[in-house]
Amino acid sequence: MTHLPQPNAGYRSPRLRLADLTHAVLRLPDGRRTQGKLETISLTGGLLDLPKPLDRGARIKVMFLTRKGPVLGSAEMLSPISETRQPFRFVGLEDGPQRRLRSAVQSSYQSVAEEAWIEKYRAALLHRKPDRRAGFRVLLGALTLLTLCAGSAVYVFHLHLLK
Repeated sequence: MTHLPQPNAGYRSPRLRLADLTHAVLRLPDGRRTQGKLETISLTGGLLDLPKPLDRGARIKVMFLTRKGPVLGSAEMLSPISETRQPFRFVGLEDGPQRRLRSAVQSSYQSVAEEAWIEKYRAALLHRKPDRRAGFRVLLGALTLLTLCAGSAVYVFHLHLLK
């Protein structure tokens, strides 16, 4: 089992807020099982919505499914933040589940960043001021084309008169 390093002070692991309902199964120290809903996940832990909070410091096994596959790891429950929501931190993950978790978080984090960039680009396009020089450029282009056509017509007419 790979033990997870604790994050450095000032460093925060990327978090993935789960839009889809993601069930988690928890095996308690006494062997009982309970279910919860996973709200947020990161490489170092997550946030569960539970029927009732567990004891702070309880060591559990947590299992849930990601788009990259199942993740099963050892975790420690932290202090509840409400009557039903309680964070946890991973204390150990095997290599396979750790890779799946990392891949799921990173791929979702990248797609979220790409979506944010696209939304920012769309907003910039909507609030863009019209370019006043564009009309001038079109007018200048039309006058240039008209001048070339007139010059060509005069040239052809002049050659025709010389014959």
